[in-house]
Amino acid sequence: MLLDLKNVSSYYGETQILRNISIGVPKGSCVCVLGRNGVGKTTLVRTIMGLTDKTEGSISLDGSELTTQRTDERAKLGIGYIPQGRQILGKFTVRENIVLGTFASKQETDAIPEICLELFPYLRENLGRRAGLLSGGQQQQLAIARALAVDPQILLLDEPTEGIQPNIVAEIGETLQMLNKKLGITLILTEQHIKVARKLGDSFVMMDNGRVVDSGDISALTDEVVERHMTV
Repeated sequence: MLLDLKNVSSYYGETQILRNISIGVPKGSCVCVLGRNGVGKTTLVRTIMGLTDKTEGSISLDGSELTTQRTDERAKLGIGYIPQGRQILGKFTVRENIVLGTFASKQETDAIPEICLELFPYLRENLGRRAGLLSGGQQQQLAIARALAVDPQILLLDEPTEGIQPNIVAEIGETLQMLNKKLGITLILTEQHIKVARKLGDSFVMMDNGRVVDSGDISALTDEVVERHMTV
């Protein structure tokens, strides 16, 4: 397994959010983390990135234990993170936002990797544009480009299609599929859109109340499973 979580619990302050999570993520796979709002999906990816207050259990990347590593150290080991809401710096230019990603790269260069611009021609043509003037879909492209500047072996994406118009959702889905299947970057993405999960995912993890309540090959993500765990 490229990423292996064993009996992981995670806390904000004294409040426990994740409860004994065990997940294995094979190299080159795409794992979709599903569930209703508020069940711990975001906390799961934040925990992998080292952004919660306290973690118990084991998280390892390619055999290296992460639980004692800082967030910046995890990034240098090859974890890229695209948070919910994208968190683009609106007053910075497109170029400056992407360059921020290079600071966490083990390559130790502030040159923008060519792949970031090959994937998103709009960004190449608008490097000097203020990021706050971009549409939601364009900002999501920028967030992906910034994460790719880390030179990741694994990408964590928190609700990458949230609040984006359908035609851009399809475009971003195609980009993620290319990163995963052609470039071999492992993906973990939290999703509300079952159609997106079924198209991109090799496997799924269903969460409820901070626990894994179902998981398996994406072919096992039946309408019955979705209705049981995601219908409000």
